[in-house]
Amino acid sequence: MEVMRLNSECMNCLLTHQLGKTPADVSEEKRVDYMQRVLKILSEANKQDSAPVIVRSIYRLQKEMFGMETDYTEIKRYYNQRMLEKAVSIEQGIEAREDPLKCAIQYAMTGNYIDFAALHTVEEDKLDVLLHKAEENLIDEETYAALKQDLERAGRLVYLTDNCGEIVLDKLLLKVIEKLYPEIQVTVIVRGGPVANDATMEDAVQTGLTDMAHVIGNGNDVGGTWLEGLSQAAGEALDQADVVISKGQGNFETLQGCGLNIYYIFMCKCSMFTKRFHVKQFDGILINDRKCREF
Repeated sequence: MEVMRLNSECMNCLLTHQLGKTPADVSEEKRVDYMQRVLKILSEANKQDSAPVIVRSIYRLQKEMFGMETDYTEIKRYYNQRMLEKAVSIEQGIEAREDPLKCAIQYAMTGNYIDFAALHTVEEDKLDVLLHKAEENLIDEETYAALKQDLERAGRLVYLTDNCGEIVLDKLLLKVIEKLYPEIQVTVIVRGGPVANDATMEDAVQTGLTDMAHVIGNGNDVGGTWLEGLSQAAGEALDQADVVISKGQGNFETLQGCGLNIYYIFMCKCSMFTKRFHVKQFDGILINDRKCREF
């Protein structure tokens, strides 16, 4: 049975954030034309389409009509460097913990705050506070035990990244995993093209992720892991994976219910997620794909 990924709350959010996005100097006629075409995209979307797939169509419409395309290059470089500067002390703290794997997961979870697509603005002071409190993130013990058991017997792990800056903390988590489970063959998958501040190969190179892991692009510019648009290499890596660790809300939206053994790690940033998982905004989640059906 196909998973219904589109829901009314997502549609309302998309309308709120995208419907009025037109340059100030465009004519009223063109503004109306744009709004009608956005509504057409939404009205013609399949119920199996996730929000990131629909947003890509809206971004392409904005570029076609207005030449609008936000360049996140400098923002991404900035947050990558900012997190690299913090990484040494964070890594030392992780190594000193009785359970470094759990601690690394808590930091990777916290890094998911750096998301300009979901939040539209990232407050650096807020990021510092969240990082300071990272080890307070609650981890579901049953899911965590299952993850450790799966990692213990896994031959292949795929790690799906999400945002810039955040991937520095993903790198620290991967270091712990490779130390604890040295037999695992790890493949890291980044976005195949620019989309908001999501991590691409350029970010993987800047942060040194490519120096420690096999990194590939996913073949498309959707803000998630859109199975229909994956490159052959990315598709094969997922198919062959014993365990998948998936970061971020966008990856959850595009993958949930796909049948793979996925452990999602993200921070709940929008009301749909906080309501679904019965948590507060900026609370972290570790959950397996099979468990998601209970929510």
